[in-house]
Amino acid sequence: MIKCHFLIYSILITSFHLLSVNQDDVLTSDFQSCLTTSTIPDLTDPDNSNNNNCKMICTKLHEKQLVTLINSIIPPLCNKLYKGQAGKIAVIGGSKEYTGAPYFAAISALKMGADLVHVFCTNDSSPIIKSYSPELIVHPMIDSPNVMERIKPWLDKMHAVVVGPGLGTNREILKNVKEIVSYVRAKNLPLIMDADALWIVVEDSEVLRDYKKAVLTPNLVEFSRLYKSLTNTTLNDADAHEPVESVKKLSNLLGNVTIVRKGYQDIITDGVQVVISEVSQSNPRRCGGQGDVLAGLIGTFSHWAYSSTYDDPLLKQLGPSLLASYGGSYLTKLSSYQAFAKHGRSTTTSDIIEILPTVAKDNFENY
Repeated sequence: MIKCHFLIYSILITSFHLLSVNQDDVLTSDFQSCLTTSTIPDLTDPDNSNNNNCKMICTKLHEKQLVTLINSIIPPLCNKLYKGQAGKIAVIGGSKEYTGAPYFAAISALKMGADLVHVFCTNDSSPIIKSYSPELIVHPMIDSPNVMERIKPWLDKMHAVVVGPGLGTNREILKNVKEIVSYVRAKNLPLIMDADALWIVVEDSEVLRDYKKAVLTPNLVEFSRLYKSLTNTTLNDADAHEPVESVKKLSNLLGNVTIVRKGYQDIITDGVQVVISEVSQSNPRRCGGQGDVLAGLIGTFSHWAYSSTYDDPLLKQLGPSLLASYGGSYLTKLSSYQAFAKHGRSTTTSDIIEILPTVAKDNFENY
C-alpha cells in the first residue's frame, strides 16, 4: 500500500495556463466535452498543522484524495476524439549502448493512454528500438549535424517531451539535445528531464531556469550532482536523511521548477509545495528501467494536466506539473510492487509495464 502525503508549505494559488498547440491540435469543443471534473472532497485538514516536519501552515492530503485529483485530469474515453488528442509524446534518447531506456519510457507513455509516441534517437540505435515495438514511431536524428532542421517540424506537433532515457554522455549529442531543450521551452511544452539529460542542467542551469513546465527526475546520485553544481556544496548525511529541504532548495535555485527526487520515497516539489510518496510494501528488486517508466508516465500525465480545466481551487493550487509528477510516481510504485508480488526476484521492468494497465484501471476510474 502506498502512503502519500501532500504538504502545502504555504497556501499559494498558482496560475494555470492552457497548453499552446498548433491549429490542427487545438483542443476542440468535442475534446472539452469529453473531459469531466470529478467531485473533489473537502481536502483541508487543520488537525495536521502541528506536524513537526512542517515549519509553516500545512495541509495534509491522503492517498485516496490525491488519486481523486489525478483521476479528474484523465480524459475519459470518448468517440468524439480523434487520433492524437489524448497525447502526442516525444521521447528524446537512445544511443548505441542504451536502447532499452527510450523504449521503456515510450511504451509506458503509450500504455498509459497517449495516442502516439515518437522516439528521437541516434542513427545506430534506431533499428534496434524499432524492432522492440511496431507501435512506436522512431526517428534516427539526434546525432545528426542538422538535427534542429529535421526535428523542429516534429516537435511542433508534440504535446509533451521527455528527454534523457538512454541518451548517453557523448558531448556532441548532448550539445544537440541542449538545443532541442531550448526549442521545447520556446514552444512552451511540458518538458521532463531524466537520466543523462540532467548533465545539461549541471553544466548550464539557465537552459530551464524559471521554466514552470519543466520536471526533473533525478535519483540520489543525480540529485547530489545537481545540488553541488548550484550550491558548490556537497550533501551531507543530514541532508540524506532529511532530504525535503534540500530538494525544495534546489527547486528554488532553479526558479521553482518541479523536481521528483526518486528513491524509496519520491520527494516531489515545486519549491513551495511538497508531495512525499512513501511505499509501505515496496519492490526490493532494483531492476534498471523503472525511472524510464516514471518519465514516460509523467509525459502523458503532463499533457492531460495542462489540457484540463482547473475549476477546482485545489487543483489550481497544486498545478499541472506537480499533479502530473505525482500521478507518474504513484502508478510506477504501485505497478512495481504488484509486479514483484507476482514475479519476485525475477521481476524486470518489462513485468512492470505489463501489469501497468491493470493497475491503472484498478485505481483510476477514468482510465
